[in-house]
Amino acid sequence: MPISLSIWKVGSPPHVLPTALLFREQQLEDMIVAAPEILSGEWMLIGRQEQTGLSGRIDLLAIAPDASLVLIELKRNKTPREIVAQSIDYASWVEQLTPDKIVQIYDRFSNGRSLSEDFNQRFNAELDEESLNESHQIIIVAAELDNSTERIISYLNAREIAINVIFFHVFQLGSEQLLSRVWMIDPVETQANVSAAVKTKGEKEPWNGEFYVSFGGDCTWEEARKYGLISAGGGSWYSQTLKMLSPGDRIWVKLAGSGFVGVGKVVEAVQSVNDFKVQTPQGEMPILGVLSNAEKIKEAENSAPLKMEYLVRVEWLDTVPENQAVKEVGFFGNQNTVCQPASPKWRHTVDRLKTIFKKWDSAGSLSWPFSK
Repeated sequence: MPISLSIWKVGSPPHVLPTALLFREQQLEDMIVAAPEILSGEWMLIGRQEQTGLSGRIDLLAIAPDASLVLIELKRNKTPREIVAQSIDYASWVEQLTPDKIVQIYDRFSNGRSLSEDFNQRFNAELDEESLNESHQIIIVAAELDNSTERIISYLNAREIAINVIFFHVFQLGSEQLLSRVWMIDPVETQANVSAAVKTKGEKEPWNGEFYVSFGGDCTWEEARKYGLISAGGGSWYSQTLKMLSPGDRIWVKLAGSGFVGVGKVVEAVQSVNDFKVQTPQGEMPILGVLSNAEKIKEAENSAPLKMEYLVRVEWLDTVPENQAVKEVGFFGNQNTVCQPASPKWRHTVDRLKTIFKKWDSAGSLSWPFSK
């Protein structure tokens, strides 16, 4: 059913704020360019009003930390079927963009700045040409959709087409206008579809049930081994995919720049670092009482709550220290913290890792070393 949102001014009695007309598309687009976090604090805008050669222009183009692209269409007066059809048509153009074309688009958008340098500054990571535009997602920005269009978008997303809707509503408060944002589908679902759709030269196969994890955050790997956990922080793009993990899931963990360092089974669903507790020789303690980077984690949260660290408890089956990380040509890699790869490369990676981490199917005994 169509998304409905209301806002009340606190008081006795509370007063509901009247709605106002959505801004003109141009005005909303200008606001997003000036403050991209209106859409997402995890994307970097790289293009605006680019001619597609398909009898139209895309409104906005962004890039995510994994170098996937985000097509953003601002719609107000289109009929429902036109909204979805046109966005998918434009996505077919985005899919064909080569690295040199993407660089040219950013050159026009940024007045000559370097895409690789700005990507590195924004995400603190090198822009890998091979991973650039390996996948993409479609984001439709609208005030409302009818039932039919919502069903179409839900149907596509459920079948691993990475498409979502951001609803903007405008409310009047005296002489001021307030803008609210609501996602139609949990962004983690769309992000999971993006990571599963990584191009593999036309090859794709059913997901093998093994989760890929890119270890991150401010918790060290040795502490993760010791206390039985994986972590992610620095923004919702990195931490939200931890929601994909459920107790019993098997994960293969990779350290960025090093290689694969362990295999384990999930024990508990994701928790914030503030709620996570571990066993020590002195008894159960909050994890922030034992981590070497606890102060850094607290400072990051205080300065930007959305960058809070999140943890998942893991029963390690087999691990190695960072200096023994396993890295081979042809191994799968991805900057998403968690993903469900659907490619022969992932199957090859897991099959190979199972010959190296020989306890991959054993009853884990490496985690909770201080358990009672």
